[in-house]
Amino acid sequence: MKDPTWLEVALNGPWSRQRQPHIPVQADEIVEAALACAGEGASIIHFHAYDPATGRQRDDYEIYAPIIERIRSRADVICYGTLPFAGSVDAPSPLTPAQRFSAVDKLVRAGLIEWSVVDPGSTNISHYADIAAGKEGFVYANPENHIRYGLALAQQHRITPSYAIYEPGFMRLGAALHRAYPGAPVPIYRLMFSQQIAFGFPPTDWALDAYLRLLELEQPGAPWMVAGLGVELGELMAQAVARGGHVRVGLEDAPMGCPIDNRSLAQQARLRIEQAGGRLAHAAQVRERLQRGAKTEV
Repeated sequence: MKDPTWLEVALNGPWSRQRQPHIPVQADEIVEAALACAGEGASIIHFHAYDPATGRQRDDYEIYAPIIERIRSRADVICYGTLPFAGSVDAPSPLTPAQRFSAVDKLVRAGLIEWSVVDPGSTNISHYADIAAGKEGFVYANPENHIRYGLALAQQHRITPSYAIYEPGFMRLGAALHRAYPGAPVPIYRLMFSQQIAFGFPPTDWALDAYLRLLELEQPGAPWMVAGLGVELGELMAQAVARGGHVRVGLEDAPMGCPIDNRSLAQQARLRIEQAGGRLAHAAQVRERLQRGAKTEV
């Protein structure tokens, strides 16, 4: 029998309410949105922590921990946060790998997270609308020593690396670096698509096929999901279900100015997955699948 489909919801992201008006920012809003999505069948919740005073992203253990504790006390879901990135308005100074992964290290030691973002590459994030208006985007930078630091944490604590694959090179580098850290759990390959931002591929069948062919070469049997930024995945969800993959939605990933909330996005995804013949995984089933590693290793 085919493995059940994981549904992840990314609740907010770095956008601020100027770009994405319905994102949850305050702790109560994040908890409420997470529980609503869990009620729709989401087994994985991703969110960015915000400073309650300034409303800006702040990736501190002291903000993440109580939110995750509140969510997990009421729903069995896998929660994880993000990493600050140097050069953004929220982290203007250069960061060492230890500084960047500081909250991750504390959260895993407290037993609050089971996996972490470890994005294996760097890319420009430029919105097509901003390009036309003469506004520059930013570089999402992940130097190799940062990637290695994240994989060393995964190796030490047995947490799963979550790889966002913005470009094909991310997959090749991520797989090669993972091989350099024996014992680190097999990464989750989150295949990133976009319609509004000029990176990688649009959400098309041929693009998914290209990524999966490359994944079969680099790390056969590894778990993967379709996701993106500024994207409507549409029929790609059904393709993922048919090909044994998983799905991520939410206001971090949705087109900017999305008029509906995270619960509605999760509900829509659940219905698409079920219509494609899939069934949603519980968190325990996600954990069991991850324990098996790459399928070819079973």
